[in-house]
Amino acid sequence: MTTTATETTATATLAGGCFWCIESAFNQVQGIKLATSGYAGGHTDSPSYEAVCKGDTGHAEVVQLTYYPDQISYREILEIFFALHDPTQLNRQGNDVGTQYRSAVFYHDEEQKAAAEAIIQEMTDDKVWPDPIVTEVVPLSNYSAAEDYHQSYFKNNPQNQYCAMVVAPKLAKFKKTFAERLR
Repeated sequence: MTTTATETTATATLAGGCFWCIESAFNQVQGIKLATSGYAGGHTDSPSYEAVCKGDTGHAEVVQLTYYPDQISYREILEIFFALHDPTQLNRQGNDVGTQYRSAVFYHDEEQKAAAEAIIQEMTDDKVWPDPIVTEVVPLSNYSAAEDYHQSYFKNNPQNQYCAMVVAPKLAKFKKTFAERLR
């Protein structure tokens, strides 16, 4: 079987607060095959949303990206990721508070680890943020996809109050900033 370059995919796993925001944005980016909401980094196998929200499992809400590296680089993914959330907030994003909302790059290999550490160092050196970046760079562990109703949540529930007040404004800013990267 012959494989074309666009059939080769890679995986990235990122945590930047509520997964609905991150997943909604990345599902609109060229080169992203699929963005899946899920959980990673905890000590419980296949946790439920309710258990993760209680903060007892150690998991973060994450988005796992399947992407085409010949269409979008891991570096570009990280640039979008760091523009979508505030990496200086420890265990929170806005009003969402708890370790499940921490900022983290869950790397899949040493190249991803090095790329994440490099971009964080560059942002620190360039003083992109007034406060220190607290994003964890840790190996992926204990990942599981979130329940079906969390997938494409914003698309399927735009009338939800949280989506209207939090997700929609973030996505509007995202679309303006990354217009050239959208499908």
